[in-house]
Amino acid sequence: MQSDVAKELYHNHAAKMPIFDYHCHINPQEIAEDKQFKNITEIWLYGDHYKWRAMRTNGVDERFCTGDASDREKFDKWAETVPHTLRNPLYHWTHLELKRFFGVEKLLSPATADEIWEACNAKLQTPEFSCRGIIKKANVHTICTTDDPIDSLEHHRAIKADGFETKVLPAWRPDKAMAVDNTNAYNSYIDKLEEAAKMNISSFEDLMAALDNRHQFFHSNGCRLSDHGIETVMAEEYTARDIERIFEKVRGGSDLTREEILKFQSAMLYEFGIMDHSRGWTQQFHIGAQRNNNTRLFNKLGADVGFDSIGDFEIAKPLAKLLDRLDMENKLSKTILYNLNPRDNELIATMIGNFQDGSVPGKMQFGSGWWFLDQKDGMEKQMNALSNLGLLSRFVGMLTDSRSFLSYTRHEYFRRTLCNLIGNDVENGEVPNDMQLLGTMVENICFNNAKDYFKF
Repeated sequence: MQSDVAKELYHNHAAKMPIFDYHCHINPQEIAEDKQFKNITEIWLYGDHYKWRAMRTNGVDERFCTGDASDREKFDKWAETVPHTLRNPLYHWTHLELKRFFGVEKLLSPATADEIWEACNAKLQTPEFSCRGIIKKANVHTICTTDDPIDSLEHHRAIKADGFETKVLPAWRPDKAMAVDNTNAYNSYIDKLEEAAKMNISSFEDLMAALDNRHQFFHSNGCRLSDHGIETVMAEEYTARDIERIFEKVRGGSDLTREEILKFQSAMLYEFGIMDHSRGWTQQFHIGAQRNNNTRLFNKLGADVGFDSIGDFEIAKPLAKLLDRLDMENKLSKTILYNLNPRDNELIATMIGNFQDGSVPGKMQFGSGWWFLDQKDGMEKQMNALSNLGLLSRFVGMLTDSRSFLSYTRHEYFRRTLCNLIGNDVENGEVPNDMQLLGTMVENICFNNAKDYFKF
């Protein structure tokens, strides 16, 4: 932090606020079972495609990333890589996690690997470093996981029954229910949806009934939030008969044309929007990831292992079309839009202003810097665009979007960035040096806005 104002805002206002982590990918089963991790590799490197990308770039063989190397061997390869991550946010995140959770002040490198391995592993064997212990240590108020409509939510119920202080809620992620671009995989999924909803699905009407059944089930288990991970919003013209025919075709085992896929997905996004509004949910759209670019390694390793990148899809027209259709029918839910391509910052910041209706402060939200943008530069650009074109003071703030229980330090990283941004404005004479005004704003962005917005 570059000014006394930034330091005061962070230490006296931001740091004390609880964490409201309304979007992440941690496993609720691990919280339900209060898992104790065997070693630092298991909690730190398993499933972390950020680290794997850096390791591959540093010349590390795949067996030390996703392969059969031992946990100690994988840790050593990460320790070899860390000194080469200077100026990458991984360098900051790595050492912030070591310091905040384990009290490790030294820089990770091959020279310190033995000492850090032993120190972290010793602490991970203590009750304070179970999943729930780590969540408490991080002062987490609420966690929203990412869950498929067919999920049983048994682990969320178990956590609630245990009386765990942190609220752990499901979030509805129905991407597979509209993934008709792969006929075999889609039909396999619909078969599982039939089992979960306990009903036969032979028509589009049946599909909607089954999904609404599961939507109600999620609602009864505390869910108030949906999420869609899509390249871009689909908003093609279609008729009801078009969609019935397309569903019959794919359910019959035939592949769809590109036009049919887009029409069907357009219908699904609209229907999901109607469903969310009917139960007072907030909808989220994560837009712009171009996934699974490396065919050879996708075939070998599967998805979500570090071969995705920023895409350059058309965003504005279809997004406006979907939001406008829902708004015209008075069925537009509270909405959070996340872009992965930074070229779209001002696009999203202006788009949300089109559909603010005065019913809720910040009803339409420009989501925090996501994935490749959840670092200092990306966060500053997102907040600057929102400040210039909307109301930063109504922003619902940061989320981890992570599979690791050590990633709660990303909230500290974000809060320091926020306070530094405002502190620099004060130093430049662009905002008043009014600590009550600025402190309240910071506390709201860090926690209060999200708490008031989601109303869980």
